[in-house]
Amino acid sequence: MSRILAPSFAGFRTAWIRPDVVAGLTVWAVLVPESLAYATIAGVPPVVGLYAAVPALVCYALIGSSKHLVVAPMSATAALSAGVIATVAPSADVGTYVALSTALALATGLVALAAGALRLGFLASFISEPVLKGFIIGLALTIMIGQLPNLFGVEKGSGNFFEKAWDLVQHLGQTEPLAITVGGLSLAALLVVRRFLPLVPGSLVVALVSIGAVVLLDLDDRGLEIVGNIDSGLPDLGLPGVGGSEFVALLGASVGVMLVGFAEGLGAAKTYAARSGYDIDANRELMGLGAANIGAGLTSGMVVNGSLSKTAVNGSAGARSQLSTVVAAALTLVTILFLTGLFEKLPEATLGAIVIAAVIELVDLPSLRRLWRVQTGRLATLYPVTARSDFVGALAALLGVLVFETLPGLAIGIAVSLVLLIARTSRPHTARLVPVGTVGQRVWVDSARHSEEEMPPQVLVVRVEAPLVYANADYVRSAIREMAASVPDLRLVVMDGATTPSVDVTAAGMLDQLSVDLQRMGADLVLAGNIGQVRDVLAEAGETDGIRIFSSIERALASLEQGSPGTGRPAALRTGKSDDGFLRTHPND
Repeated sequence: MSRILAPSFAGFRTAWIRPDVVAGLTVWAVLVPESLAYATIAGVPPVVGLYAAVPALVCYALIGSSKHLVVAPMSATAALSAGVIATVAPSADVGTYVALSTALALATGLVALAAGALRLGFLASFISEPVLKGFIIGLALTIMIGQLPNLFGVEKGSGNFFEKAWDLVQHLGQTEPLAITVGGLSLAALLVVRRFLPLVPGSLVVALVSIGAVVLLDLDDRGLEIVGNIDSGLPDLGLPGVGGSEFVALLGASVGVMLVGFAEGLGAAKTYAARSGYDIDANRELMGLGAANIGAGLTSGMVVNGSLSKTAVNGSAGARSQLSTVVAAALTLVTILFLTGLFEKLPEATLGAIVIAAVIELVDLPSLRRLWRVQTGRLATLYPVTARSDFVGALAALLGVLVFETLPGLAIGIAVSLVLLIARTSRPHTARLVPVGTVGQRVWVDSARHSEEEMPPQVLVVRVEAPLVYANADYVRSAIREMAASVPDLRLVVMDGATTPSVDVTAAGMLDQLSVDLQRMGADLVLAGNIGQVRDVLAEAGETDGIRIFSSIERALASLEQGSPGTGRPAALRTGKSDDGFLRTHPND
């Protein structure tokens, strides 16, 4: 039963207690200040982040499949939450805003639970890695520009990234020296600690030092903005006070929030599972994410998801099971009950620095440069659609977030990615092959890579590097006909099926049409090396009875020397087996 309810505790040993407790203490030291900071991103009081963390950690530990994943408030989903609530209720007061944020966590949890129950873990694959990367970079930049006013001590602007940036530039003359000093020093200290002392909980250390400076030097009396009152004690439990129509509106938006949170958390979970030698169940992860968000929603919390940074802290501190996150949850509960007053003197500038330091590492420009190199390098000449699609998808998501904000940006990125996927499928790379090596030991390669090699006379060998389906059938037919027209005295066209794993009925009909086209040009079409699914569909479709299938390109070419190809389309055919066991068709005796 324990394995069913809590796979993250499978094989638990008493020897793991000590490292798990140490890891839990370390996670707590990072979790508390970051949860306070992420709540401000979501536009709710800082303590809401702590309210969400406790049930999220416990609920995921009981259901999730990862032994290391830390589920808590995160920057990406916090920003998404703010964007969703601003869309649903742009003029909501503070109480309504908090209630809607809590309801969004509940809606996200219900959607994730339903997706897990329906075994829809594959949904994460609809957000390609480049699109997710572009989205996260755009989101990180948006979060950073939203926190910079705290560092400069000026009023925050509104609108998209560019509007906020322009507003900040216009107000630089009103910069508060005390705020920029405290914020700048806090940010510098966080980055230095992360670079040279990665095991030290920099967020907690910097937060405590800045709180001490405020208390000792009365910096709040000198004009430095601080967090202020943080309610202590247990949160209100139960359903949030929102209407049915508002909750339905949140359900639609929660799908996007769930997808982003699931993709980020699943990536973190798989990373540490691979290092420790156990498996991750994507559908179980959906269930864990759903339970965590429902727990947060029922305790006046906010949206949560798996955190790569805090999971890294957990793993590097020696965690062996989810006991570490249960310890972190218990310590966070103690903080809510007794230690919230400690953080009331936390400067807003330091809180902004903690957020910026947390998300600055998400601005992964090297990944964009790598995608750009693929687009502009040699691959772009060989495979123009494939090479460009990843960078274009990432750029679309990034600019979508910067211009249209969070959810629209994600939708734009996914839409562009799907369009490019369709384009890639409908225009597959169709290569003209040439032989390399001596007869009997030849390897057939793309002529674009080996332009110095020559093709045997009267022969065309082609390879379609994709499944043959209705979406690309006409393109492939046209591409092969165009290649065939360039070969003098063509007698034989060989399609190498090594990279064509499947074919549908439409494509089978296309091959029959292509065979007729080539017969009119005086050549035969034969297939070589096709796998079982292709042969089975061609046999059942019954439209390619005039096309023979050989086990290899060399055997197909041998038929040319025997004089069988190029002699015209047989009038009557029957299906049989070739000597090498491959399905083929041949004239009746």
